[in-house]
Amino acid sequence: MSDRTEVQVRPGVEADLEALTELYNHYVRETPITFDTVAFTVEERRPWLLSHPEDGPYRLMVAVDAGSQEILGYATSSPHRPKAAYSTSVEVAVYVAAGAGRRGVGTLLYEALFEALAGEDLHRAYAGIALPNEASTRLHERFGFRYLGTYREVGRKFGRYWDVAWYEKEL
Repeated sequence: MSDRTEVQVRPGVEADLEALTELYNHYVRETPITFDTVAFTVEERRPWLLSHPEDGPYRLMVAVDAGSQEILGYATSSPHRPKAAYSTSVEVAVYVAAGAGRRGVGTLLYEALFEALAGEDLHRAYAGIALPNEASTRLHERFGFRYLGTYREVGRKFGRYWDVAWYEKEL
């Protein structure tokens, strides 16, 4: 893929669940980017998919190769915290398929996600980035996220502790 026009971004649907689960499980098994430590089955991942409808503040946007329809990545907005006073805040995340990085997929996903969220009653978006992750830091800063602080050694995975930097963006 050499051109951003070869990527289409659309809302995620039930038919994407198997590929999305496989994509996420790569990060579970191989990286500290997510602090999940056990890979998911498709059925275990279904409630996550269903918690991101095509409208409202909690979205799932999927990037696909325009020719093959292979899923190249996804972006989500999810509840920041469960208490009602947090309802105008979301936590956002982007996951790009192994081998699809450095092609603008994350940028396209965030463009589509933030465009979809523009009409929602939202005030702030938050993102946690397990460190080090220069690509994610650059992506979030490019979208206007501001660094808030770092939780030091907040998660343990692969036999070591990892820091998480927190960022916020006005919506």
